[in-house]
Amino acid sequence: MPFSSLGLSKPLVKAVAAQSYTKPYPIQQEAIPAILQGRDILGIAQTGSGKTASFVLPILELFQRKPAARNRFVKALVLVPTRELAVQVADVFQVFSAKLPRPVKTLAVYGGVSINPQMMGLRDVEIVVATPGRLLDLMSANALQLSDVDILVLDEADKMLDLGFEEEMERIFDRLPRNRQTILFSATLGDAIQDINASLLRNPVKIEVVEEEQNLDLIKQIAYRVDAERKGPLLRYLIKSGQMKQVLVFVSSTRSADNVVVKLTKNGIQAAAIHSGRTQGARTDALTKFKAGKLAVLVATDLISRGIDIQLLPHVINFELPRSPKDYIHRIGRTGRAEAEGEAISLICPEDEHHFKIIQKKMGKRVEIIETAELDLMGY
Repeated sequence: MPFSSLGLSKPLVKAVAAQSYTKPYPIQQEAIPAILQGRDILGIAQTGSGKTASFVLPILELFQRKPAARNRFVKALVLVPTRELAVQVADVFQVFSAKLPRPVKTLAVYGGVSINPQMMGLRDVEIVVATPGRLLDLMSANALQLSDVDILVLDEADKMLDLGFEEEMERIFDRLPRNRQTILFSATLGDAIQDINASLLRNPVKIEVVEEEQNLDLIKQIAYRVDAERKGPLLRYLIKSGQMKQVLVFVSSTRSADNVVVKLTKNGIQAAAIHSGRTQGARTDALTKFKAGKLAVLVATDLISRGIDIQLLPHVINFELPRSPKDYIHRIGRTGRAEAEGEAISLICPEDEHHFKIIQKKMGKRVEIIETAELDLMGY
């Protein structure tokens, strides 16, 4: 089933194709048409199931049919539990809306940073992706209004409840108009989620995605323990000493991607970054060269990597660990395909070790960690 059969307009289908998305995930097949019909959604889905695009695409489609919002009166609100997810979701909105006939401005707002730039950035914003606490701060400062919100999305609602945001969420719900569309996604369907369902959703379409188990038997997994300041030289050492001709390197942010590429290039390794900050032409060019074997290293963020599908990719390196075990499995699953063996390497700093233990436990596989303190990285 192609994206064009889900009710999306040609410009949006074209935007999807530009990101190398070939066919919708199961959750997208069910959620996109239902959201376009104005239905409330109760979705049970893990990270990595394609749920972000399943609400981003229809929201952007619906906004193509609506007049622009009044200044500081947002039309869509996406609540998320963490800063990292806020940035990631906003990136998805920005990637898919970049060349639509009617531009739609999106902003991520979250705590831990100065509120003033976010207050100034809210001008003409129609979609806000927010953590609950920072959203309440902005509301208290009259920096934005929720009275015109047409669509509310609760992404990873169970995590918001686990992190103690229940009171903040209730205060936000009280400020929202009753006549709206509500979309709720959660990894689990516990009592608290059932309560939210009963109080907020109107006859929702229930979508539950059962994840297929990733076969990791063909993937050789190795980890290297390394201090943060030696991580860059170790990456270059592994690529050069292993004579890697095609390696996909994963990082957690666009800034990291650009920094890694600069250092690789300075050390004579052909590399390019692929992330939402690059132009579509630059991303397409880098991916084409990488697939053709004309580029040794492609450095990617998780968002853009969804569109990378190479049957015989020999090496994946986690320069930085992902935030969830599911993302880790999706990353290393880029290699070891089509019955061909692959190698997945992770660089583990001391502060990563606890998280890496959780990843191994969730994955059900133990990964050998090799010490690198005595390794001579001079010249790399």
